[in-house]
Amino acid sequence: MTDVARLAGVSHQTVSRVLNGHPNVREQTRLRVRAAIAELGYRPNRAARALVTGKSQVIGVVAQNSTLYGPASLLAAFEQAAGAAGFAVNVGSVRSLDRQSIAGVVERHLDQRVAGLVVIAPVVSAGEAVEQVPAGVPLVTIDGDPQRNTALVTVDQAAGARAATRCLLDAGHSTVWHVSGPADWFDSAGRIAGWEEALRDAGAEVPPLVPADWSAASGYRAGQMLARMRDVTAIFAANDHLALGILRALSERGRRVPDEVSIVGFDDVPEAAYFTPPLTTVRPDFDAVAKASLALLLRQIESGSRSDERYTIEPTLVPRDSVAAPH
Repeated sequence: MTDVARLAGVSHQTVSRVLNGHPNVREQTRLRVRAAIAELGYRPNRAARALVTGKSQVIGVVAQNSTLYGPASLLAAFEQAAGAAGFAVNVGSVRSLDRQSIAGVVERHLDQRVAGLVVIAPVVSAGEAVEQVPAGVPLVTIDGDPQRNTALVTVDQAAGARAATRCLLDAGHSTVWHVSGPADWFDSAGRIAGWEEALRDAGAEVPPLVPADWSAASGYRAGQMLARMRDVTAIFAANDHLALGILRALSERGRRVPDEVSIVGFDDVPEAAYFTPPLTTVRPDFDAVAKASLALLLRQIESGSRSDERYTIEPTLVPRDSVAAPH
């Protein structure tokens, strides 16, 4: 910082104000300091700053080691949002979101004196571990248990499922079959609830649930069964990978989409627009979830106290070519 101050022709304190975003610095001075920082390749020492200020600039995140699109997208969006706010992110990955695994990662984060914790906790088994986080630690859960008394940011899964189901009903289908995600995921439960609610509101029959996991292979197996049932004309898949497997199974049985069967997915993976046909799906706003989670955590860090605030982010239906009126 002394080298930056000398090159910019300002005091050490002015450099510190610029780095901390202090408003009482003239714009010309701020630009001169930024130019000196860039020329010298200066990077703030986060550990030293934490010792001086008593505040860490690192956020600990607990997430499952998963390639699933939703959790991976949430993690990437949160890292980007935190970086823009001047925080580094230390990710602790676990193979399974159970109490012991999460507790171990939380303990390591606390040993490193992180400023706060974010737990991406979309399964039932994670809830008990989250409850064990010490009360003085700022904490936000993403897609966690809505029944627990912790700060929570989540996508409105039920609203997304209602939109998907109504899209198919509005196209003229008498009912909609649902291929669900795993039973222990809150996302699955919310999507099932929204699907059932939309059917009941429309006075439509609620068909038997078709359970699956999140994989295309599981969707393919479910699709093989549904393809043999000629009265199935509309399917809501709990995610786009399931929808991909179902599309393959329907094609193999000669069931044309959308001429004979319409299908809607969830997540809007980047490939969804290139499925055959392009997939109508529900798009969660992962950036909005990440920004809301970060804002909620930063308020706790600044106030020094935990909160139980809740934010629910509305998803958006993305119409494409996989839905049509039944023939």
